[in-house]
Amino acid sequence: MSNDSNNTIDQGNLTQNQNQATKADNKKDVKVTELVANDGILKGKKTDIQNPELWDFPMDYPMSIIGHEGEHDNLLNEVKLILGSQFPDFDLASIQVKPSKTGRFHSARVNLYLTEAEQVNALYAALDEAKTVRMVV
Repeated sequence: MSNDSNNTIDQGNLTQNQNQATKADNKKDVKVTELVANDGILKGKKTDIQNPELWDFPMDYPMSIIGHEGEHDNLLNEVKLILGSQFPDFDLASIQVKPSKTGRFHSARVNLYLTEAEQVNALYAALDEAKTVRMVV
């Protein structure tokens, strides 16, 4: 090979190495922010409404309360106890219980009439403490 060919190859390698170095430098410049749960962002308990000004009370509030696997009867009883104690006028017979597509889980579907944010906070706190409740949507 001639010297010109070697110089061209060396320059190509040099340019490639410079590009890799620039990419490596760019990667070093990336700053990662570590997320910490409840680092002054959440107000109150994790079950509390975070932006009450976005809620328009009074309102109808549909929700699905999903139970743990195999807890169908216990879920219904626990949901009735919670809703009956917090909403005395709520018709417990209106709770609809439906299985998931696979039949592993059940959800209790309700439509509540809410008049203030404190009702929502108390409801979610009670459901969070319930042993048979997996998730609320």
